[in-house]
Amino acid sequence: MTHETHSPDRQRPRSLGFLAFVDHTGIDHTSTAGARSQGLDDGLDLFERAEGMGIDAGYVRHRHLQDFLSAPLPFLAAAAQRTRTMALGTALIPLRFEQAGRLAEDAATTDLLAGGRLRLGVGSGYAKQDAVNERAFGAVDGDVRARVDQVLEDLLAFVDGEVVATADEFFETEDAGTPLRVRPQAPGLRSRIAYGAGSIASAERAGRLGIGLQVSTLQPADGSGRSFEELQRELIEAYRAASRTAGHGEGHVSASRQVLPVTRRSDLDDFAHLIERDRERQAAMREGTALIGGRHAAFGRVVADSPEEVARFLADDVALQAADEAILALPFGHPYDVVRRITTVFAEQVAPPLRQAWA
Repeated sequence: MTHETHSPDRQRPRSLGFLAFVDHTGIDHTSTAGARSQGLDDGLDLFERAEGMGIDAGYVRHRHLQDFLSAPLPFLAAAAQRTRTMALGTALIPLRFEQAGRLAEDAATTDLLAGGRLRLGVGSGYAKQDAVNERAFGAVDGDVRARVDQVLEDLLAFVDGEVVATADEFFETEDAGTPLRVRPQAPGLRSRIAYGAGSIASAERAGRLGIGLQVSTLQPADGSGRSFEELQRELIEAYRAASRTAGHGEGHVSASRQVLPVTRRSDLDDFAHLIERDRERQAAMREGTALIGGRHAAFGRVVADSPEEVARFLADDVALQAADEAILALPFGHPYDVVRRITTVFAEQVAPPLRQAWA
């Protein structure tokens, strides 16, 4: 499948962000002043520091039944009070477990608290997690794709202000006959909703709907032998083409990459697990044995090198060249000081030459 390529002025990301696994651990159950989570406080500190270092956007991952953020929107509402200009986003909220009306309410409220800075990333979620989430979040009945599509359709309609009911004589605060919408309504929020897609079909649907696209550090493979970056660029181009055809223009694409800027020998010790995992994944890709959910997969390289080499690698990434936003995907399970250092070195030593290469 081939798609129209971009004009030169669309071939450079316009902003840099980060994607964090914020946790809610380290809760002090003995405090007489009220319990707080050290993990959440560290997350807020990271957002505040990142904005001060010139990072344009901060995203958080969403996880159920784990030590990582299960409720990202309250966290982002708190982060909005610690920042002033940085965009605040999710990557991503799994729609298979969501109720569209409540999500629309929570998202709009968060966006208003953030002064219009919310970037709401949503997606289908991982099918292998359905069984363990059933008791807490309900069973996914029938066709999962149909359910996800319906939740997304409803979410967009509610954010757009669709009339969902008419007040009757029993409705408080409104006269009978008044059109009712999901509230609050946050101006511009719909333009900042994005879908996390791994397939051409999902990317094209996002384009037709006029919402953004999020792509990550992994990608379904098609057996063609093309690189991860080439496969992902095709996905982005399919999204752009669908968006243009539907009259929505070029759309907006965020692409995540995990890189490890090394400035001291101890960094290699801190990153040892990540480096070894990347070696195993790249070897599996070469052998055709890399799988996700039973399907062949391609993984982006995790480059551990000097800040200059990391910047050069990212600047040469053909999928990032087709995106609007490059996102540093931070690792999970590492001490906060390691995560903070990666973010700091990226902001101070990788971002400047990368922005210059994209200028």
